[in-house]
Amino acid sequence: MENEGVNTVVVEQQPVASTSKFPLSFWETTVASTVALVFAVGLLGVYLTMPDSDYSFLKLPRTLQDLQLLRDNLESYTSDYTAQVLVGYCVVYIFMQTFMIPGTVFMSLLAGALFGVFKGVALVVFTATAGASSCYFLSKLIGRPILSSLWPEKLKFFQTQVAKRRKGLLNYMLFLRLTPTLPNTFINFASPIVDVPYHIFFLATVIGLIPAAYVTVKAGLALGELQSVGDLYDFNSIATLFLIGVVSVTPTLMSKNES
Repeated sequence: MENEGVNTVVVEQQPVASTSKFPLSFWETTVASTVALVFAVGLLGVYLTMPDSDYSFLKLPRTLQDLQLLRDNLESYTSDYTAQVLVGYCVVYIFMQTFMIPGTVFMSLLAGALFGVFKGVALVVFTATAGASSCYFLSKLIGRPILSSLWPEKLKFFQTQVAKRRKGLLNYMLFLRLTPTLPNTFINFASPIVDVPYHIFFLATVIGLIPAAYVTVKAGLALGELQSVGDLYDFNSIATLFLIGVVSVTPTLMSKNES
């Protein structure tokens, strides 16, 4: 009887132990710090290969004015140090996507301003997909306690929708990428937690980001004419993205009706 009492006390104390280690354990914090360190080393490598100059203009743009200043200074380097600018751009964009740092829309505009439409779209889709994939795998390691704490209701909604649309999951993920139903950063971080297979996540990301990337990169060609980021998406652009999203999810809805 005494042993049974001891066992009961141990079971009751287990939930307390699990909540005390939130948000991240030492190992989880080490993983996230290591990933950040890898990005920092990459940026340092790019910086060391650039010529001596004043790089005070190099900072993450937060306004269109910051972006125009960055574009004006980088244009001269892009032609002479194309590889370094490309690598630096990719590292910064992927880092921002991995750790869900706001402002990637400015990076997409910068791609259009520096590299033109076709190269810019290819660059944005590549870096956005790589960053989303990096976020996906990082979340697989450390994401569950963070999501459960910050967005429990949104996570529950996403998990329910994914479970309901398991047979047409690619169409549903395309719909999410093409429409603002859920933020892309949340999709990146939550997908492994709700058991979205990586191949579906990857395909939906590559295909679904192309329309929005085209709109943003093209706007970067006329950066000086933009008054605010809100000018990027007028009614026609948003309506077009929604229409493409509805078309992408239609096969799933039809198969449900048939069944």
